[in-house]
Amino acid sequence: MLKTFSQQDILGFEQRYRTTFVNSLAGYKLPVLIGTINTTGVTNLAIFNSYFHLGAHPPLFGLVVRPDSVERHTLNNIRQTKLFTVNFVDDTFFKMAHQTSARYENGISEFKEVNLNEEYFDGLNIPYVEESAIKIEALNLSELEVKENGTIILINEIKQVTLKENCISRDGYIDLPSQNIVASQGLDAYMKTELITRLSYAKPHKAPDEI
Repeated sequence: MLKTFSQQDILGFEQRYRTTFVNSLAGYKLPVLIGTINTTGVTNLAIFNSYFHLGAHPPLFGLVVRPDSVERHTLNNIRQTKLFTVNFVDDTFFKMAHQTSARYENGISEFKEVNLNEEYFDGLNIPYVEESAIKIEALNLSELEVKENGTIILINEIKQVTLKENCISRDGYIDLPSQNIVASQGLDAYMKTELITRLSYAKPHKAPDEI
């Protein structure tokens, strides 16, 4: 039996119920851990489920940050240094990744609090998650403010990718399920992924082939 909710119905929901309801409607997403460091050398680690592709030429991605009406350590650090890391989450440490969403005080490193290890490459002073199988070095290019709700979209450039060679297909496809990368829904649901198949490039009047 179907049930319809009007916008007025949704706005009338209890606040936490409404937040869970609307967040769940966004469907499956990729949770990532954003690693940053401030100008005094304190590292920060925070889980985001708003990572999204923007383009391949040049390689860009977006990240949505909630309004900065309260202190946002990740946003502040990115504004200070511009460089940060994106670390994919697998099924061996998703609970620790989730714990980074707790509101730790400024000056406390979530790496230490949730028992994930910092890792550094090429002499750069930006922390990666050692446990992550797929890691990105990113440079923040600009910010876009969404005037309707005050959120901020960060526009970022991929500077370097580190991953296991055996998860890359000959055509460049990165097989996330082979690395047990988890998906998320809403703010608290995590799930394993399974590849059904890959389909050939779609052309008019021709059914796609499995590849």
